[in-house]
Amino acid sequence: MTWRIYQHPSEDGGNNRAEPDSETQDSVESIAVPDDPAAQLRADLNAAKADAADWQDRFLRKAAEFENYRKRADKEKIDSIALAKSSVLSEFLPIADACERALKSIGESKSTPAAIEQFREGVELLYKQVVDTLNRVGVVPMEVEGKRFDPHMHEAFSREETLERDEDTVVRELRRGYLFKNRLLRPAQVVVAVRPKANDKVS
Repeated sequence: MTWRIYQHPSEDGGNNRAEPDSETQDSVESIAVPDDPAAQLRADLNAAKADAADWQDRFLRKAAEFENYRKRADKEKIDSIALAKSSVLSEFLPIADACERALKSIGESKSTPAAIEQFREGVELLYKQVVDTLNRVGVVPMEVEGKRFDPHMHEAFSREETLERDEDTVVRELRRGYLFKNRLLRPAQVVVAVRPKANDKVS
């Protein structure tokens, strides 16, 4: 057992201290009582407040890090889903291309008997269904003719000398480009205008 004997500094050298029973005393400690216990309590309180503020700051930092991680994980998940959808949707684009070519070839034909007209209507209906399906999932065609050539959005198939269009402007669209939720799904294949050489004549 340990006995603690408290002594105020104002007291004498210890002549009036009570001695513990020698039979029950294991050790004796002498602890001085501070001059101002209230000041000591205030110091302890300030230290506790500083420690609490430090732990609160650590908690807020960890909470902010976790929130940033959660947002980043959510964005990566959305991007992964969009990428997977893009891969699937790209497989439908050749169908739309084939329908467009069929409709164009039928429209350029001078004679359109009933059989060809029915075929045209069938292809037109199929094309409309494909386009409507793509639109519902967020795929939209790009409008490129007359626009400034953008290597990030367009694929230059060839160049054409002309004075009717500004240089580096899309003259014709050879293959339609598509956007998926405002992201490039497939670039448009285009013909780009260039200025004719001085010794060339443009028809």
